Amino acid sequence: MKERMIKMKKESPQKLINSSFALKLLVSLVVFVVMFALAIRLGAKNVSLSDIWSAMFNPLLTGGDISIIRELRLPREVGGVLVGAALAVAGAIMQVLTRNPLADPGLLGLTAGANAALAVAFAFIPAIGYFGTMIACFIGATVGFMLVFGIAALRKQNMSPLHMVLAGSAVSALLTAVAEGISLQFKLSKNVSMWTSGGLIGTTWGQIAAIAPVIIICLVISILLSRQLTILSLNEGTAVGLGLKITHVKIALYVLITLLAGAAVALVGNIAFIGLMIPHLVRAFAGTDYRTILPLSAIVGGSFMLFADTLGRMINVPFETPVAAIVAVLGLPFFLFIVRKGVRSF
Repeated sequence: MKERMIKMKKESPQKLINSSFALKLLVSLVVFVVMFALAIRLGAKNVSLSDIWSAMFNPLLTGGDISIIRELRLPREVGGVLVGAALAVAGAIMQVLTRNPLADPGLLGLTAGANAALAVAFAFIPAIGYFGTMIACFIGATVGFMLVFGIAALRKQNMSPLHMVLAGSAVSALLTAVAEGISLQFKLSKNVSMWTSGGLIGTTWGQIAAIAPVIIICLVISILLSRQLTILSLNEGTAVGLGLKITHVKIALYVLITLLAGAAVALVGNIAFIGLMIPHLVRAFAGTDYRTILPLSAIVGGSFMLFADTLGRMINVPFETPVAAIVAVLGLPFFLFIVRKGVRSF
């Protein structure tokens, strides 16, 4: 009897944690489903919920609003979900690896590097195709990331989180200038601006088919490594003591960050602040266990992109405000708040 009571006491905290996570996951999924339905329904032309249901689950119906939903809005919003989830998870991982609460793929050179590589690819390999575009973005994201951390390594002892962001801003400005210069020289401004504007307009099922497997596989692997990430978030000494192979885990996580950021840029262009905001918001209600933070970040990140895209379509109907502009307007105050309040408490 005594042994049973001891066992129950040990199990009850774990059961409480599991039930708490299940509740948070359920609430996040409900918000996501509601936001997804609203994002498809609202726009220059509103459609009914019955049409949305028919477009998704009755393949025999065609024409009218059904075609608008299937060919325009569904791929657009699915793309937004993928990008939001990719950038949110990449940001959460970056903040642990760099021990920097301001870390974000858009602020530390990854998305600018991917964008510059995109311009180079368009200029020198005109018939590159969408798969080649993704490869170029992955390479560019890696180069941008290495440049920022190369600068950080020059003065490692004095490199504060804010200094790292400043280094990222300088590298991003350089790479953006490279992209714009190549675009002007080779008369590619229109093509490159489709990505640099950070828009979901014109997203097709073909693009989704090319990019979704990369993002989904990376998200699944990230969640599988979430336990190691939680250990790594404590400190490296503790991680080594617990038998974690730090070098191997870090390499795997850096590769995942690069793939997630590169894939996001290949789909919608250069968007900052999502990877900064979402992990902090999730930690506020999910705690510090990355087995909880990463899946919730993916869901909340996708919901946030749906919200930003819907807001961009509704502000000035029938015209659209670029989603990158909406995210920047929402993200900049959050960035300033973290700079003022959050750096010390991270």
